[in-house]
Amino acid sequence: MALSRLCWARTALWGSAVTPRPYVTRRLQLVRAGLTWGAPWSSRLHLSPKADVKSLISYVATKTKAINGKYHRFLERYFPRFYVLYTTFTKGLQQLWADGKKSRRIKADMAKHNVKFHQLSYRDMEHLRQFRRDVTKCFFLGIISIPPFANYLVFLLMYLFPRQLLVRHFWTPKQQIDFLNIYHDIRKKSHPEILSYLEKVIPLISDEGLRWHMTELCTKIQRGTHPAIHEILALRKCFSNHPLGMNQLHALQIKALSRAMLLTTHLPSLLLRRRLKTHTTVIHQLDKALAKLGINQLTDQEVKSACYLRGLNSTHIAEERCRTWLAEWLQISCNLKEAELSLLLHNVVLLSINYIGTRR
Repeated sequence: MALSRLCWARTALWGSAVTPRPYVTRRLQLVRAGLTWGAPWSSRLHLSPKADVKSLISYVATKTKAINGKYHRFLERYFPRFYVLYTTFTKGLQQLWADGKKSRRIKADMAKHNVKFHQLSYRDMEHLRQFRRDVTKCFFLGIISIPPFANYLVFLLMYLFPRQLLVRHFWTPKQQIDFLNIYHDIRKKSHPEILSYLEKVIPLISDEGLRWHMTELCTKIQRGTHPAIHEILALRKCFSNHPLGMNQLHALQIKALSRAMLLTTHLPSLLLRRRLKTHTTVIHQLDKALAKLGINQLTDQEVKSACYLRGLNSTHIAEERCRTWLAEWLQISCNLKEAELSLLLHNVVLLSINYIGTRR
């Protein structure tokens, strides 16, 4: 009797626990029917803080881009000349910043892999060389901008003297051609002085055969003939020691060669000689890297830039002629030793003065 009552009590207890109450039953029916009160749990979740920040940044960027586009169209329509200067300056800043980031990456790789400058690829070497020149030119603007309110004067000077104060990134396409022609005219003025000095040192050459070769070369160049490669390489010994070696050049000849390489001449002779030797060594290292890469791997702009650096005014010369001239230069440069770099320096005049398309 007692046992049956215990079993009945347990059955009643389990039944009350399992059987849902009317409210619960109604709730389950509404859930199954899709009629629950309020929104589903997932729809009431808020976005994470990171998603909110990304959404806000995207919205601000979109609005800023739209406003910037309207501003550009306004300037282009009502102030076309100022718009050209504005776009050139902004694009120049972006290009200069990108060049700085690339130079930093190249230097980091050099430090990481213990690589020297002359062991880099041609494009990396040329990028570092050009970026150093650009930064040096911008350094002057940074100095004169230090005094209070001097930045207004700097902007005026940049507008009035863009060739002297700004780097190539801030030149318009027309200015790039005009300024390169101006710079080439400057170095062309040094060509007669360099050739005159070569004629003066002919009696100082001890070897009779080399003296005859030098006389023939100077005569041919003065007649307007482009010299052959073997005629220049035949004079290697003259430029390795007295009287045309790098350490034996006269101070006036050093200044003339500096102008031919577009380097400043407002330095003492000792510093001019050292800088000229360093610059020629860098070009020689670039030539070896370029010969390893191959001229055919260069773009048209890279070929023209390489020719201009080495003394040829490539702004008005066809791309195929530039490649031919650059191949001649490399053939001479790669056959020279470090002690014969004075010939490579004079080659800026010897190989470019009478090339087809350069005489005007």
